[in-house]
Amino acid sequence: MANSIRAFGTRRATLAGFLLVLLFSLAACSSQSRGGAYHFQWDITFTSIFQPNGSIINGLWLTIGISIVAQLLGVGLGIIAALGRMSRVWPFRIVANFYIWFFRGTPLIVQLTFLFYGLLISKVLVWPSIEIGPFVIAAEVFAGTLILGINEGAYMAEIVRAGILAVDPGQTEAAKSLGMNYRQTMTRIVLPQAARVIIPPLGNEFNNMIKNTSLLYVLAVFELYTTFESYSTTSFHYFEYFVACCFWYLLLTTLWAFVQGWLERRFARGTLPTPDAGGPNLRERLLGQRGPGAGGADAIGGH
Repeated sequence: MANSIRAFGTRRATLAGFLLVLLFSLAACSSQSRGGAYHFQWDITFTSIFQPNGSIINGLWLTIGISIVAQLLGVGLGIIAALGRMSRVWPFRIVANFYIWFFRGTPLIVQLTFLFYGLLISKVLVWPSIEIGPFVIAAEVFAGTLILGINEGAYMAEIVRAGILAVDPGQTEAAKSLGMNYRQTMTRIVLPQAARVIIPPLGNEFNNMIKNTSLLYVLAVFELYTTFESYSTTSFHYFEYFVACCFWYLLLTTLWAFVQGWLERRFARGTLPTPDAGGPNLRERLLGQRGPGAGGADAIGGH
């Protein structure tokens, strides 16, 4: 009965969303028939999607690059913070708890503004540009990527901690009986098994990371959002440009949904009776819906 009610509610939400989009489209079309109505220039949208210029391509690649680097940094910091919070050494616990408390408790846009402009103007820290061979990473790109990664680490810490706690304590005891030290136990026994719990929410976190890169507009980083925002403010064609902007973000998150599904099936081998059992399907992953009995790991550490 509960499953039927949940499925019925999901169908109602999807239908309501479809009707809202339909009503919006009808209203937009009908407005063109009125005198002095806005004239949509759809060629701007189609050109931005099918024939993007160099600025849009650069913004797209910058969004992808920042997302990947920041997420990798967040995973590394998350593992360290999770181990610190579970440590028996109280100074490690205090530092880890403060780090998680601060970066989970303050808005990301506040962190970006404070850690970049605040430290820069007060001369506490002047963010440098990074040179890697012929490539130069601007100071605002370097700072934005680092701050995104630090913020993500606070959320990943709770996800990693939940994954570690999900591993049977007998595994740790067995490793100790074999003479393994703490580092060997974590790297060879605990973390590989915890990865099965960590991967699903990690995929959701990376989906959020792709979208969170748009907040770097406050640092004047010309990623995908800032590029389209600059075009729209100079031409006043906000609707046309941001329809294309939505398309590119949806393309990135949709492609990642396929990768996430493959990763979940890959790490679930040997634990589930079928490759797709117990996990969300593509529609649920794209729409943020969960099937009956789902939750658990995917609900851990969410923003």
